[in-house]
Amino acid sequence: MSDIQATAAAPTDPSPGGARGPVILEVRDLAVSFGGIKAVDGLSFSVHEGEIVSVIGPNGAGKTSAFNCISGFYRPNAGSVVFDGEAITRRKPSRITQLGMARTFQNVRLFKEMTVLDNVKTGMHSRLRQNVFDAMLHTPRYRRSEAKCTEDARGWLDFVGFRADDELLVTQLPYGEQRRVEIARALATEPKLILLDEPAAGLNHNEKQELMALIRKIRALGVGIVLIEHDMGLVMEISERIVVLNYGKEIADGTPAQVKNDPLVIAAYLGTEEDE
Repeated sequence: MSDIQATAAAPTDPSPGGARGPVILEVRDLAVSFGGIKAVDGLSFSVHEGEIVSVIGPNGAGKTSAFNCISGFYRPNAGSVVFDGEAITRRKPSRITQLGMARTFQNVRLFKEMTVLDNVKTGMHSRLRQNVFDAMLHTPRYRRSEAKCTEDARGWLDFVGFRADDELLVTQLPYGEQRRVEIARALATEPKLILLDEPAAGLNHNEKQELMALIRKIRALGVGIVLIEHDMGLVMEISERIVVLNYGKEIADGTPAQVKNDPLVIAAYLGTEEDE
């Protein structure tokens, strides 16, 4: 994405409940089982362009399994996933990334032997206009491509608020900065939709506030966002819609206010004052 900072600054932050863009992700009757255990059981929801949707539920509710089906890491037993008008239910993760879907993971997955900058540059591989011949001979096209790749990678690091030396190995970074690098790498694929799996896990209060600001900044680019998160304060503040899972089944889909007051959600996940 060219001129990242200018592009990010231009759009206003759309208000929840306002006019929504077209549907970018459509999940219908998704199901996946492991050894007779139904990890996901008939999940259906949609995400619009530039919309923030959270998927919540108790541990073992099937949230990450759903993410893995949507992003191509698992092959579902039933149901369908349509992304940007194309059926991707049986597509490989690399092809889904090329189509414009990116994701992060519950446990940060960075290339430990690589620098921060090189980690982010790996997110651009599917879009580079190079071939083996160019790389071997360091042709002018290769040098131009590498220079542009480096410039864009640093642009994304700046976009996410990365504050350390990008020539450091990622293992030399504190956990919060590693999270930023992972999100920068996902954004480097130039996604239309990004899946964030527990992005606030392990972050302190200030880092969570910065994360919420970053999520809104990503949304301002027109990118749809689906996140799995256990921090209910963050979920209620950042989400436009919330999908709630319990034992693999969807038990609610609505605004934060609707979900917060849903009896099924209260019983299964949020708890009551008497429970506390």
